[in-house]
Amino acid sequence: QTLFRADWNNFLERMKIQDDEIWGKKNLGETRTWASLRAQTLSRTVHGMMYYEKALRLLANLERLDENTTNDLMGEKFGYIVSCQVYGNMKKNQDSKAEDIENLMHRFPHLRIAYIDSIRLNRAGAAVFYSVLVKSDGKGKIQEVYRVRLPGNPVIGEGKPENQNHAMIFSRGEFVQTIDMNQEGYFEEALKMRNALQEFAKRDGPLPTTILGLREHIFTGSVSSLANYMALQETSFVTLGQRVLTKPLCIRLHYGHPDVFDKLFFITRGGISKSSKGINLSEDIFAGYNNAIRGGQVGFKEYLQVGKGRDVGMSQIYKFEAKLSQGAGEQSLSRDVYRLCHRLDFYRLLSMYFGGIGHYFSNVLTILTIYIVIYLMAILALFDLEKIGDRLITPMGTIQMLLGGLGLLQTIPLFATLGVERGWWDSLREIFYVFITGGPLHFMFHIQTKAHYMSQTILVGGAKYRATGRGFVTQHTEMDEQFRFFASSHLYLGVEIGTALILMGIFTDAGQYFGRTWSMWLASISFLASPFWFNPLTFDWSVVTSDYGKYIRWMCGSGGNASKSWDIWWTEENAYYKKLSLPSKMISVLKATLYVIMAIGIWGSDLWSFDSLLNKPTIAINLLVIVIVAAFIIGRILAATERILSYPLRRTLGLLIAFSLIAGIIILISEDSNYLRKALAAYYGVGAICLIGLLTGVKAVKNLYFIHDLVCGHIIFVPLFIFAALQVPSYIQTWLLYKNALSSDVVISDILKYAQKSQNSSSGKEGDEDLAAQVAELRKIVQKQEQMLMNNGVASNLSTDDRNASTDAIMGLISEPAQAAPVMPRAPEVPRGPARAMSMSGLDVWGDMALGDADEDSSPYSLQQIEPPRAPQMGHAVQGFHFESPSTMPPR
Repeated sequence: QTLFRADWNNFLERMKIQDDEIWGKKNLGETRTWASLRAQTLSRTVHGMMYYEKALRLLANLERLDENTTNDLMGEKFGYIVSCQVYGNMKKNQDSKAEDIENLMHRFPHLRIAYIDSIRLNRAGAAVFYSVLVKSDGKGKIQEVYRVRLPGNPVIGEGKPENQNHAMIFSRGEFVQTIDMNQEGYFEEALKMRNALQEFAKRDGPLPTTILGLREHIFTGSVSSLANYMALQETSFVTLGQRVLTKPLCIRLHYGHPDVFDKLFFITRGGISKSSKGINLSEDIFAGYNNAIRGGQVGFKEYLQVGKGRDVGMSQIYKFEAKLSQGAGEQSLSRDVYRLCHRLDFYRLLSMYFGGIGHYFSNVLTILTIYIVIYLMAILALFDLEKIGDRLITPMGTIQMLLGGLGLLQTIPLFATLGVERGWWDSLREIFYVFITGGPLHFMFHIQTKAHYMSQTILVGGAKYRATGRGFVTQHTEMDEQFRFFASSHLYLGVEIGTALILMGIFTDAGQYFGRTWSMWLASISFLASPFWFNPLTFDWSVVTSDYGKYIRWMCGSGGNASKSWDIWWTEENAYYKKLSLPSKMISVLKATLYVIMAIGIWGSDLWSFDSLLNKPTIAINLLVIVIVAAFIIGRILAATERILSYPLRRTLGLLIAFSLIAGIIILISEDSNYLRKALAAYYGVGAICLIGLLTGVKAVKNLYFIHDLVCGHIIFVPLFIFAALQVPSYIQTWLLYKNALSSDVVISDILKYAQKSQNSSSGKEGDEDLAAQVAELRKIVQKQEQMLMNNGVASNLSTDDRNASTDAIMGLISEPAQAAPVMPRAPEVPRGPARAMSMSGLDVWGDMALGDADEDSSPYSLQQIEPPRAPQMGHAVQGFHFESPSTMPPR
């Protein structure tokens, strides 16, 4: 309603309704369809792909074919199969999503759903599995077309390729186009598919064309600046990159959908998807490897395009880049790459490397170079080695800045592409907006994302699929969640680089400090600031104070999962150190050696030197050290025994210990400044000890890492509090973050309304009113379903209580939000009608069925779980979910 304001007004005008009428039963279906066609949903994908059928009908009419002949040809020329593994489970569990999928089948008769069905044989859990294809029978019911028994559970590897493989047997024709659920089609593009398929009949060389790549149009670029970056990045890759990889490099592979495959070629050579767990994490690229090894050729045509949605939130993009990086790491270890590299000529080999996994290795080398250069310059400055003989070195800081500026030349290809498509002035303005909204910070941030996960996969393994979600991310992400996401990969490195640069600036005598270090400072700032700059409402004062409180509670938490306790998160985050091989551990030992060298250099320097013989301290230094150490030890003991102490005692002791620590440290530094230098040296020395402790499994280092993470968190919060107090940065951030949406007359305050309300509301009255309204709507739905069940003859199973357990459970969330116990049914009163609704399968309606058509994902409540029904014995029908196979197979 906010991002598509004009469309929404047109929708209301067309439906002749007002905003408050959209939730009525009459308009709910059309409203949901309108919203689905503007998000990254299955409905949008299905509607877009079914334009192929409409295009075929138009072409048939132009060729003067009659209606009956056209209808007969539709099933032969085009079919669309949605591979939905869990449709059967949705149906059995009465999930509303199953009904939505069925509505799509009724709306599009040539749409088919392939799913995996399982039937339990006995109580021990033995089951048989089937690949099932269903369609609409044209009369409002679902008809089973095929049921193929499988030798076992087909999903034993990566889910997505397994999903493709089990549905491939149901496809017809010589060609198959693979489509992700975040894509859509366009009618004018569908008209060109007949021409595109003729590309397979052409030969641009000795090898047959077996994969035809198509251009993608990114439709999510208008949500925020992050979404615009991803759209531009994808545009650059799916146009410039793939165009050059096809010709003249002749090494374009399969990088994802919507490529069209020569089905006959692939099903006789292993299929289009490899699905081994871990190694085939990036399943798309292995189809390209398989195609190149087995003598196929890839074409790429840009006269036909398919719509595609991209990630629009910081965390989504982070998980997406992490998945690609881990997939590249697994590729470099695979047999497919090994075999392909041994069969390519030298020039195509280089093209394959730099067009694929070499990109991720380059990111690793870039971060490694930054790390080595910073520590090399810092060590030279610490030990006064910035000279050759007695002559100081002459740094070329100005030249380094000029060379760094040459990196802007990499934007020229994108500038040219946008210039041809949008116009030169619009292209120049787009590049300018990318820079002023923080684009360089974003791209530098994700260089480290790729480097971190690529190197971790090579050294440790553990690649896994990361579901990113495809929603419109406009809510604020809290600090503790940000810290869990980015600490290990970015925040630690940003603080480490910044500290080394500060030490280098203190000790260096060579001059031109800014010219030599500006790029390193930019890297450090991007690692530390990007997660917060691209997070809505980061500089709002109430949000910052709330985030700080939640961060402190998370740091001090002692139970639950990683989202509740720093202790649990740290244990899970560093569990991979136990899996490191000896060569991998040596890399960490080298890092610890760097820390020791830095500690020795700082300890032996004359930084903040103080002669205690000439200036006798007022308070004995040894006494102050004893007080600080004792306060720290008592604090840890208090943290371990806090459950057995009363709250007033814990609070009092905590304040006394905190005051003793702060006062002791301040007095110690003021009495003897040598301890400031020694503390700085201890930072690196203790860091080396902690790293070795992690490698050897010493649990005591966790307490030291706790202090480190507490310090890192406060380093981040200090500028956040300052910017929040100034208030102006909050307005600047909102304008730059949603620049694209603002240019389309979108009211950003409406987009951020929910996030602002969730952060600022303290009474919760508005939420209670919304919840009460939704419960009232649910009561109406439940009453309708109860009446329907009575009409079907199950009224004898209904009790006489007039209350409904489902809505009572939800209503309890309003009246007693703090009560955790389940709502008990009331004693029966005077019988007044049906009350307990029983489903067709004999289940008490206590869960999803009570929600009716309500969207499960949008519901803020969680209902009490019910025990699933026992599966029937073999030979009996599954209650509530049974398809009768016809004696003769129906026509396709």
